[in-house]
Amino acid sequence: MKEKDTRSRNEQMLNDPVEQIIPRLAGPTIISMLITAIYNMADTFFVSQLGTSASGAVGIVFSAMAMIQAFSFMIGMGAGNNISRLLGKGEEEEAKKYASVAWFTGFGFGCVVSLVGLTLMEPIVMLLGSTDTIAPYAADYARYIFLAAPFMICSLVMNNLLRFQGLTVYSMVGITAGGILNMILDPILIFGVGLGTMGAGVATGFSQFVSFCILLFMCNTHKDVIRITPRNFRPSLKIYGSILYTGAPSLARQGIASVATVMLNSIAGTYSDAAVAAMSIVSRFTMFINSVIVGFGQGFQPVCAFNFGAKKYDRVRQSFWFCVKVMTVTLLILCGIAMLFSGNIIAVFRRDDAEVIAIGTFAMRAQLITMPLWGYYIMCNMFSQSIGYGFRSSIISCARQGLFLIPVLAILPHFFGLRGLQLSQPVSDVLAFILAYVLASGILNELE
Repeated sequence: MKEKDTRSRNEQMLNDPVEQIIPRLAGPTIISMLITAIYNMADTFFVSQLGTSASGAVGIVFSAMAMIQAFSFMIGMGAGNNISRLLGKGEEEEAKKYASVAWFTGFGFGCVVSLVGLTLMEPIVMLLGSTDTIAPYAADYARYIFLAAPFMICSLVMNNLLRFQGLTVYSMVGITAGGILNMILDPILIFGVGLGTMGAGVATGFSQFVSFCILLFMCNTHKDVIRITPRNFRPSLKIYGSILYTGAPSLARQGIASVATVMLNSIAGTYSDAAVAAMSIVSRFTMFINSVIVGFGQGFQPVCAFNFGAKKYDRVRQSFWFCVKVMTVTLLILCGIAMLFSGNIIAVFRRDDAEVIAIGTFAMRAQLITMPLWGYYIMCNMFSQSIGYGFRSSIISCARQGLFLIPVLAILPHFFGLRGLQLSQPVSDVLAFILAYVLASGILNELE
């Protein structure tokens, strides 16, 4: 039965029209990405009702979560890309090793993160850009994020392993269940039980554990999935080297984005807690729009990797341009709608704080102008990573929120104050788009 299921899946990846197979794979991924973005916004929304400083705390801790996710994506996407290419070549036994090595490595690293985070809680939240008034709220929230780190990392690893096997429905179930649970628990624990910011942390941590359990069940009980077992945990320098090389773009993207977020929070904190809260709200909302695009792109990645492994380069290029067109049109529509209601969107989170609304509205509108460029930029990143161009993919992936954003953050606020801070991300977007176009065009020409 398993051989039949695997053969059928491989044939679909290699032969079904890309206009059918990519949306089919992307659908469940978009749902899971949207749910994740919604429950991130739910944390921001419910905690924001406690006050401006509490609202800023979510943005502060989010940079720590992004760092945890950076390692998770490096392992999960690094192993997943290799698994897709190995399955495309018919080397399933080797693919099994990558899955188990990724899982056990992720869990071990998560335990280290928990220990360090819980031991050094106060200096960590200050290092992440917290002000003195935000710090107590940030510590209450972060404590349970660090406690759940092993489960969070393994959930993201398994999510990517399932995606790259073309089993996006399985990954959706685990991520979606945890996200819905988080949204249910937030108001109960924050207001009903009276835990405040700590309640949001407990809700997120417990929801991550539930997702972990569901995804582990999916990985080890379904016949068409590569199982995670100690027997296949056979680490080697070759496996770790391949995972690191292929997953480095994810680490670069998420890791350097975390550094940029810390820098942004620190600069915003020099103006007011309202600036920190406003920029945090804008970040969460743009992440919501971005989740649709990233989710669609993740439907492309296994198709791209499978076909690249099978040397079907025309199909790889066809898939790339199909996704660019769909994502760009989608972004134009979503950004146009959001532009009309920017002030109302910010007011949903902090209706009683005019300063937060004013700062956030301008920052959001500026960001929405350049967001349509994200479709091409994200696809260049996913494309180059999926076919194993680790170095160029790493450069593209860290450009938008690191290579360009960090120096832009150092320059624009210095000369233009708060307005410069609000414009930093849009300026970085334009520069990153130009760089991605140059590098990706070279890779596409090499596949001729």
